[in-house]
Amino acid sequence: MHSLPLLHRLTGTPVILLGEGDAGDAKRRLLERAGAKIVGEDDAAARLAFIALDEPEEAAARLKARGLLLNVTDRPELCDFTVPSILERGPVLIAVGTGGASAGLAKALRLRLEALLPASLGALAEGLQAARAAMRQRFPQGADRRRALDLALAEGGALDPLRAESAGRLSVWLEGAAAGQEGLFEFTVHSDDPDDLTLRQARWLGAADLVAYEAGVASAILSRARADAGRLELARGTPAPLATGLTVVIRRG
Repeated sequence: MHSLPLLHRLTGTPVILLGEGDAGDAKRRLLERAGAKIVGEDDAAARLAFIALDEPEEAAARLKARGLLLNVTDRPELCDFTVPSILERGPVLIAVGTGGASAGLAKALRLRLEALLPASLGALAEGLQAARAAMRQRFPQGADRRRALDLALAEGGALDPLRAESAGRLSVWLEGAAAGQEGLFEFTVHSDDPDDLTLRQARWLGAADLVAYEAGVASAILSRARADAGRLELARGTPAPLATGLTVVIRRG
C-alpha cells in the first residue's frame, strides 16, 4: 500500500487551515463537518495543517519544519496525508483514495458506491453496536461472535449490508443466530495474482482464523486474509495443522 488509511477523530482538535478561493472553502467545510477547531498558522497546539494556496511551497516548508502533518491541495508531493472522497452512512464511513493520483477517479468511484449502498446501512451499524451485549451473551467467545457475524453479513446472509431490509432484521437474527463456519479448507494456487482467486477462495481467506501456506505463495495473496488471522508457513506437502475455528491451507502449484 502507498498509504495506511486512518480515521482520525478531529472533534474539538485544533487544525491549521491556510486557504483561499474555492479550494480553501472546500477544506473549511470538510473540517467543520468533522468537528475540527480551525486555527491560524501561529497556533502551537495544532498537529495537522491543510494548505490550499496557489503557491504553497513556503508555507508548507514552515509548517513541516515544526513537525506538522500536511495536506496540500493539488500537490501530492508536498502531502504527508491525502483526503479521500468520503461516503457517509451514519457511523459508516467509506473513504476512497488514490494517493493524490486522481481526485476525479476517487469521486467517480464514490458516486458508484453511493448507488449501491442503502440508506439503512447506518441504522444497521447502530443496531449492531447496540446489540454488542446481547451478542456477547449468545456467543461468549470472540472468535465465535466474529464467525457468526461473518455468516450473517455475507452476501445473501441474514444481515447482508447491501439489502435495505437488513437493519430491520437484527433482533430476529439475534434470537436464532447461527454459528459461523468452521473447519478446514484447502486449495492450490498457480499464480501470484490475487485476482485469480475464485470468489469462494477469497471468502475463505477473508474469514479464516488461521492461514497455513506453503513456501512460494505470494504475499499479495496472503494479504487478502484478515490482518489478525494467524499465519503458519508449511514445508511443501506438510499435512494441514489441527486448529480450532476456520483454517485455510494454501498449496503452491
